[in-house]
Amino acid sequence: MGVLGGLAALATMGSAVRTVVVPRGEQSFLANATVLTMRRVFNHRARRRKDWRKAEAVKARFAPVTLMMFPFVWASGVIIGCSGVFWALGVRPYQDALVLSGSSLTTLGFRTTEDFPTLLVEIGEGIVGLGLVALLISFLPTIYAAFSSRETAVAKWHLRSTGLDGVASPASMLMRRHRLGSLDDMMHAWYEWEDWFVEIEESHTNFPILVYFRSPVPERSWITSAGLALDSASLYCSALDLGADYRAQLMIRTGTLSLRRICDYFGFEYDPDPSPDDPIAIDQDEFDQVFRLFKTLGMPVVDDPEQAWRDFAGWRVNYDRPLLSLSTWIEAPKAPWSSDRQIAIRRPRIWHRRRRA
Repeated sequence: MGVLGGLAALATMGSAVRTVVVPRGEQSFLANATVLTMRRVFNHRARRRKDWRKAEAVKARFAPVTLMMFPFVWASGVIIGCSGVFWALGVRPYQDALVLSGSSLTTLGFRTTEDFPTLLVEIGEGIVGLGLVALLISFLPTIYAAFSSRETAVAKWHLRSTGLDGVASPASMLMRRHRLGSLDDMMHAWYEWEDWFVEIEESHTNFPILVYFRSPVPERSWITSAGLALDSASLYCSALDLGADYRAQLMIRTGTLSLRRICDYFGFEYDPDPSPDDPIAIDQDEFDQVFRLFKTLGMPVVDDPEQAWRDFAGWRVNYDRPLLSLSTWIEAPKAPWSSDRQIAIRRPRIWHRRRRA
């Protein structure tokens, strides 16, 4: 029992280190089990709400509550594991071993022993307890700093992309830039979103709980905003006759790789090397409707709409599956060309190997 308890305590501490410290987004069985269990509970509660805004409010609580559950899960694992060690060292009955373990981890000191080996374990567990507190103190500000940075760009792009109907779409963004006379000067926007995708890849793979954090405004989502940015760039490169914009093309490439690597963490499948003529979730009729609208408004569209569609599909196919997989999994609010269409995805397992890059 002592060996099993020691292994359990070490495994719990390893989970905390992989979740908080290791900058590679390593898989943790305990953290994944906690997230998936809490997600099931909150989704069950959300489905009982008839109004979508109330359901969104329930879903918005899932990630913060789960985040606060991590320290309790880690502490419980260490206490239970070390209680087995104390029991093996002669602390009887098991209830006393459990209380001694809790006293040692919390450094309250209301229970102790005179046995030297047991005292050494008490000291070691007390150090672990202080370490868990230090991890929590550093973990929470890091999470909320990354969330705040993410949401600043999300809010900005969503507001700029919202049309008169109150719906944010890639077409609305480009049409607004046309009315402002700045359609041919999108370089700063592509720069901004390329940097955003780089930050998203780093933060959302190192701290996967951020994937589930929902925006303060129910209609917004980080993943649908990613779709807005990528589709805007794809429309810009395919439908508009403004010459090749390498910044837009690089942003699409950066965004595609970013979403793919987040999908890798969750084990979502996609084709890493799709063909330009592979099917996508956007119908040609949807694209043609946007193309005709651009033309009606006097925007500088290309001469051949068929070639424009093929070019758009060639860009979209690269990020189509990752975008829809993440939108489906986090149940993002409805947005055109992303979360308004669902696909079948395999539920992430509690433990799986990451896809190699």
